[in-house]
Amino acid sequence: MKRDDASHAVLSEAQELGHENRASSGDHATLKLWLRMLASTTQIEAQIRKRLRERFGISLARFDYMAQLFRYKDGLKMRVLSRYLMVTGGNVTGLTDELEREGVVVREGSPDDRRAWIVRLTPKGRRSFEAMAQEHEEWLLELFAGLDAKAVQQVYAHLGALRVRLVQHDQTAEEKT
Repeated sequence: MKRDDASHAVLSEAQELGHENRASSGDHATLKLWLRMLASTTQIEAQIRKRLRERFGISLARFDYMAQLFRYKDGLKMRVLSRYLMVTGGNVTGLTDELEREGVVVREGSPDDRRAWIVRLTPKGRRSFEAMAQEHEEWLLELFAGLDAKAVQQVYAHLGALRVRLVQHDQTAEEKT
């Protein structure tokens, strides 16, 4: 990865290097790739956050919470939801309390575990999420429009291979402890 690639020059001129500004020409390609991925993710996430707030008055955390529940019509145990969202149980409890007050979710005791709560979207929550999800998808298509379908598939495959490697690395590290 050359420091003088066309995209770097354009981003530098626009003063939009973001995380990539941390790299110097002598840094290895993996560091440059990491910083470019981080900068891209940060930029896309900022756009999605802004649009969700402006269009629907909702945070990305709430959207992600509702997205998980939308996939599971019968709901999820709160600890499973916490794991899927990669947040603490306290974060899920706080969001659940707020969304329950708004009539977007309902919390019920688990029939097979008296200590667990199952959370699911209400009909109002499902309708609300469907509208947001449709626009969210359009935003993503817009933001990724600079990549053709083949490039999207290639990046997806490469990142999948990276994630598999990371999971294997984590499992190996856990086995050593």
